[in-house]
Amino acid sequence: MNDFKTWEKELFGRKLIVEHGKMAKQAHGACFVKFGDSAILATVDGNEESNEGADFLPLTVEYQEKFYAAGKIPGGFIKREGRPSENAVLSARLIDRPIRPLFPDGMTNEVQVIVTVLSADPDTPPDTMGIFASSLALNISPIPFEGVVAGVRVGYIDGEYVIFPTVEQLEKSMLDIVVAGTKDAVTMVEGEAKEVSEEIMLGALNAAHTAIRELVKFQEEILSEFDIEKWEILVPQPIDGFVEAFSEMLDDKEIARIMLSTPGKKAKDRALKEYRNEKIEAFKEQYAEKWSDEEMELNEKFLKAHFDERLKHVMRRSVIENDTRMDGRKHNEIRPITCELDILPRTHGSALFTRGETQSLGTVTLGAPIDEQVVDTLFEEGSKTFMLHYNFPPFSTGEVKRLRGPGRREIGHGHLAERALKFVIPKEEEFPYTIRVVSEILESNGSSSMATVCSGSLALMAAGVPIKKHVAGVAMGMIQEEDKTVVLTDILGNEDHMGDMDFKVTGTRDGITAFQMDVKVAGVSEEIMLKALQQAREARRKILDLMYETIREPRKEVSRHAPVIKVFNIPYDKIGELIGPGGRVIKKLSSDYEAKIFIDDEKAQVKIIGDNPEKINRLIKIIDIMLKEIEKGQVFEGIISRVEPYGIFVELAPGKVGLLHSSKLGENLKEFLKTNGVGSPVKVEVTAIDNMGRIQLKRFGVEVKEDDRPRKPSRNPGRSNQNRRYRKD
Repeated sequence: MNDFKTWEKELFGRKLIVEHGKMAKQAHGACFVKFGDSAILATVDGNEESNEGADFLPLTVEYQEKFYAAGKIPGGFIKREGRPSENAVLSARLIDRPIRPLFPDGMTNEVQVIVTVLSADPDTPPDTMGIFASSLALNISPIPFEGVVAGVRVGYIDGEYVIFPTVEQLEKSMLDIVVAGTKDAVTMVEGEAKEVSEEIMLGALNAAHTAIRELVKFQEEILSEFDIEKWEILVPQPIDGFVEAFSEMLDDKEIARIMLSTPGKKAKDRALKEYRNEKIEAFKEQYAEKWSDEEMELNEKFLKAHFDERLKHVMRRSVIENDTRMDGRKHNEIRPITCELDILPRTHGSALFTRGETQSLGTVTLGAPIDEQVVDTLFEEGSKTFMLHYNFPPFSTGEVKRLRGPGRREIGHGHLAERALKFVIPKEEEFPYTIRVVSEILESNGSSSMATVCSGSLALMAAGVPIKKHVAGVAMGMIQEEDKTVVLTDILGNEDHMGDMDFKVTGTRDGITAFQMDVKVAGVSEEIMLKALQQAREARRKILDLMYETIREPRKEVSRHAPVIKVFNIPYDKIGELIGPGGRVIKKLSSDYEAKIFIDDEKAQVKIIGDNPEKINRLIKIIDIMLKEIEKGQVFEGIISRVEPYGIFVELAPGKVGLLHSSKLGENLKEFLKTNGVGSPVKVEVTAIDNMGRIQLKRFGVEVKEDDRPRKPSRNPGRSNQNRRYRKD
């Protein structure tokens, strides 16, 4: 099994190479995959013994980005990789979602999948090939795994679908989605779009599935050379007849009555739990002689599990046969929606979006360039000016949990909502602020990430961010029984758990901006997929109508609590003058006007940020004066910088000082100085500029007699009054 083997195949214009038996030979399963110039090592390990008492699969997927893979050294003080980046977490989720459903039902063995990026080619991102490599490593390991899965990235350029588009192609693409699946069906989708139609999206899924089949076929060719003995999974079983006896005591009609007549998630769960517990107690009494207390205790978990399955059956039959859902809605109905603005007085923008028992408080904060998110990944260096963060506190579902940092789920949901809104965010040239949207999920019963999109869109308009249009999102579900399939609109948490599909679509009135799908059944036909997309469009437009009723367009002004940002360009050769020796000029301006000044050397662009609009406007005027040539006849509101017996020196702008001679003051100098001094404002007019650049002033609005007689030379030219006024104080 550990003999070195290699396989090659030309796919999608690149060479795909798979190696086994050279690296990580002690792992239960490992393969080294090269695609283009990207290379990854996928390893899988597991415990042969089941986790007793566990009722879930303890699967962990890790995605490790090694900076050397891109020829980079990690930034920061410690020059080594630390905790996984947000990008690595998202990539791990991308791999986890399509492989998790392929483990056997009831399996509780601990499994760890590690995908390590060893070489990174930006034109062939390794995350998508991580799905292929993980599937292959699991299949050649003794760990039970029931299927072959692969993933591809799809773009849409000039009416053509492109599989594994390059970075340059993605910049032109209307789509950027990752699709995973088996040879029979698409099982996972994640991505963003630029207002594409449902038909284009469906075409992308079909194009992706064709490509996935090629990757699956190659994987099957490789696996045909292995003869792997898989571990036997021992799924605990109840005593013979135990569950069957309990099942006879349950009444589907009574379960349906409780489910449909009890309003509210908490009350419904409580009522169903009470019914279940009553039946379990009655069962124990009725069969006390047949099974001992110990047998009853050891097997009680099977009774609870069976009740959950029975509830699932009742819920699904209610939808299929009566078009009635758990909360009484029809299959295509949306829960009641309310939208409120300006919930929080000091935030720059806020909105409360409530849909049924799911509620998102969206807030917007506008910041300066210094607040931009620094991006330092394998393929990107720089910053981003728009970010969205999603928080899911335990009280949103009435639970008690420790408060920690954001988990993988929160990062994933926030990323989806950010991609949904990104399309409508204005470019930096149009709106120079750094924008942070935060969604606080205050209550949750399904579709909280889609509520985040809605609250975020409302809050952005309330904050005065000039977004192009509103974006809304809705989560769709599906119930598939035998020959009948029903698509559900705006699913509840239980419908997600008991249904066959979780399908999130966001967009404007004109098209889709983000898309996420996880399918739990063997396959979904093209007809059903198109129906789901069209049903989602109808729901999205209804939600958008309510959002537009709340606020139709972005407010014309940002909040008075938001910082003021002004952007303008200056001549390249004036940048040094604005900064000054050792940064003295720019530091003094920042201090005097309580503002932050940022200069982009490449664009010769100046950004000024502050809280006082009047001071910002005065600062802009001062900078304008500084960088322009002073001309005769100009009028300035200057500041007295020095007083001499023959007159006063007035600072027109940093580095621009003129002499207001006592003869041009319009009153006696001593009298003037009784009410004015250094730091006092004085309005002056430029009367002359000599060939050495020295500025002569007169007091504005005061008639003074012009003296055109030549001045006598100073007895000490080196200490002349004109020279002295340039001396540093």
